[in-house]
Amino acid sequence: MASSETQSRFGQSVKGLLSDKVSSCSGDMIALTRQVIKGSRSQELLSQAARNMVIQEDTILHSEDSLRKMSIITTHLQYQQEAIQKNVEHSKNLQDQLRRLMK
Repeated sequence: MASSETQSRFGQSVKGLLSDKVSSCSGDMIALTRQVIKGSRSQELLSQAARNMVIQEDTILHSEDSLRKMSIITTHLQYQQEAIQKNVEHSKNLQDQLRRLMK
């Protein structure tokens, strides 16, 4: 009987250790699953951030192009303004000459 009692205690001890190991393994699997989910969310966030950067880069390039065009237009308008001022001065001179001739 001592032998069967020893085997019974040994069996229960093994069952207890096995139960502890199963619980530990289950906890590890839950932690691993959480980490994988976090990783997939991180990947989604990184992908979204990359898409947003591409959109921002396109916007910046378009803005630079618009500023360059506006600079060219400003230069042309300045040339036109100078030409108009010269023509106004020239027309004043012509008006003065006409007045003198009419006297």
